[in-house]
Amino acid sequence: MKGTEVLADGYGRVREAVHETVEGLTAEELNARVDPAANSIAWLVWHLTRIQDDHVADAAGWEQVWDAQGWMERLGLSLPAGATGYGHNATQAGAVRIRSGEALLEYHDAVHEQSLRFLRGLAAADLDRVIDTRWDPPVTLGVRLVSVVSDDLQHAGQAAYVRGLLERR
Repeated sequence: MKGTEVLADGYGRVREAVHETVEGLTAEELNARVDPAANSIAWLVWHLTRIQDDHVADAAGWEQVWDAQGWMERLGLSLPAGATGYGHNATQAGAVRIRSGEALLEYHDAVHEQSLRFLRGLAAADLDRVIDTRWDPPVTLGVRLVSVVSDDLQHAGQAAYVRGLLERR
């Protein structure tokens, strides 16, 4: 199995976890916070999708799905341009309120498809290309793509946990 195929499998697992968590939830459940400082399922899934969109589009040299397809408007959000949720405090996270789980999943699926399209075009040697010299050691494309999968799976797990807490109420 090629490294790019392993990465595609990882991104597919993120998509599966996102769908399992979001499907069937009402807008109220998506936006519920189990504590005033806790993140909602909506914020967690929106954030993990924004980070994937931002990082993969940057690595590919492509426009983000968020901008190209007008997802801020389609999701009914009013956020600063380029917002990904990174560094959001509890108030900012609470302001991310999604009207529809279906729309959130459509955005995630669009980002997933762009990520797969990028991965399909890569050769194994591309994963060794340095894309960020601000770190020591410098970050390669492969490391960045694994980092996105890791971060996404952590947030998807958090969202699934929140769903479980909500179902116990």
